[in-house]
Amino acid sequence: MANNNINPHDVTALILAGGEGRRMGGQDKGLITWQKKPFIEYILDSIPADITHTLISCNRNIDQYQKYGKTVQDDDAKYEGPLAGIYAAMQLISTPYILVLPCDSPLAPKDLYQQLATTLNTNHADICYADDGIQKQYLFALIHTKLETSLKKYLAAGNRQVHRWYKQHHFVEANLSKQQSAFRNVNRSEDLADLN
Repeated sequence: MANNNINPHDVTALILAGGEGRRMGGQDKGLITWQKKPFIEYILDSIPADITHTLISCNRNIDQYQKYGKTVQDDDAKYEGPLAGIYAAMQLISTPYILVLPCDSPLAPKDLYQQLATTLNTNHADICYADDGIQKQYLFALIHTKLETSLKKYLAAGNRQVHRWYKQHHFVEANLSKQQSAFRNVNRSEDLADLN
């Protein structure tokens, strides 16, 4: 396998668990149990062992999430959505890269980081996200933290859309079309039933 030239110790993994779970009746999706394990544990298991920095972005059930690692909360009520969680994390971390993972995809591929890192490095890009062949998976991404100031300005201007911020920078897509089913996410109770 190609050397990705990004030291995993230079990466902080960020699990996004700050959503309101509106389509799941307000359930905290990271704590939903599937096959006797909460989703958060599946996502943690998908992070390579040599990525030693991990953060969980959450705005409720903080005590429960703290059992799994360090947590971060959105510090500005005006900032909403996943980019707010990413920005809050960027303010805390010291690594040059942040690996973003959503909490509601328990089948996340184990080699995701390797593929994102290799694609990002090969293309000398600042952002790399997964493309499963049908959908752009913007929240499975590796992002250079030097973009923190840009993200702050984007959010301060009232913007929230992830892909539009990505398009302001040198981004690249990692082709994970052979692992399409790994990106199945749970937004509704029917989605949870379909996982089985």
